Amino acid sequence: MTVKEKIVIAMSGGVDSSVAAGIMKERGFDAVGVSLQLWNYSNSDNRFGTCCSLDDLADARRVAERVGIPYYILNMEKKFKEEVVDYFISEYMQARTPIPCTMCNQKLKFEELIHKAEAFGVQRIATGHYASIVKHSSGKLLVRRGRDRFKDQSYFLFNLSQEQLARLEFPLGDMDKKEVRERARQLGLNVAEKAESHEICFIPDNDYPRFIAKQLNGQALKEGEIVNSAGKVLGTHPGYPAFTIGQRKGLNIGGLKEPHFVTHIDPVQNRITVGPKNELARPDCTVNQVNWNLEFSDPFRAEVQIRYRHQGVTSTVTPLDGSRARIEFDEPQISIAPGQSAVFYQDDCVVGGGWLE
Repeated sequence: MTVKEKIVIAMSGGVDSSVAAGIMKERGFDAVGVSLQLWNYSNSDNRFGTCCSLDDLADARRVAERVGIPYYILNMEKKFKEEVVDYFISEYMQARTPIPCTMCNQKLKFEELIHKAEAFGVQRIATGHYASIVKHSSGKLLVRRGRDRFKDQSYFLFNLSQEQLARLEFPLGDMDKKEVRERARQLGLNVAEKAESHEICFIPDNDYPRFIAKQLNGQALKEGEIVNSAGKVLGTHPGYPAFTIGQRKGLNIGGLKEPHFVTHIDPVQNRITVGPKNELARPDCTVNQVNWNLEFSDPFRAEVQIRYRHQGVTSTVTPLDGSRARIEFDEPQISIAPGQSAVFYQDDCVVGGGWLE
């Protein structure tokens, strides 16, 4: 008698992870559905975003029943607060632009969930990410872009270790969203037509400044100056954590001949510098805490993506001392925001990536 391989399915209650659960069950795995409770809903002024809310957990449970797998909820509120929410606030207070999804993936959905799965005697994890895992000729495992380029989530997975990649399954990597929804209908899942979330899950109204101020007891935001590159005062702002590099909305400065964007944020002086679009363009940048999926000692060519919806640009990447690298773009790029990540691709595979300085 063949013993089925055990696997934990990370279930958010959305259509993607639900279809992933159905696929892994069809493939013959001894699957267990697990959802992470991430937030104390009783302290929230609004609904939690459409990812891991109480309604989502109920949807995940119904999907598990339909697919025919056991289902559990793990309370991860404390870990989520420490690793994701506190990080989010700290980055904005340092005039950096965080990527909470990357941190949540690394610290909770993979690192912590793999650890918890071992308690079940399970070594493998499956998720509904639009990406694939492939083996390079060197023997290293690499994350490859999802076939649905609009939904591709490889950008958020650049900092996964080889040990983590060896434990993961991404069954949606070769599917597009239309195919996923059709598979959900075929499986008879109640979430087949469920809407997607486009906001940060713990800030469903997208009001970052209000959220940050509330978390810091209303003491975080103070009014400051908006200046141009010559230092001329153009107006005032309600607090620098409300802004990010490249932002145009919410500046409330008039009388200018052309649109102005945030080009620099000074958290010490509580000052925002703005300028026309050409002042955003930069020919190069550096990154730190680089996770190298392949080993490089000399400069190499790669497609570099500097934010989630960025199309990527061919660049020369030069490894520096320690875990840093310099990126020289073939064409100057705009809105290079410290705190975001720059991910290096070769043949649609992630070969490395780090955090923009």
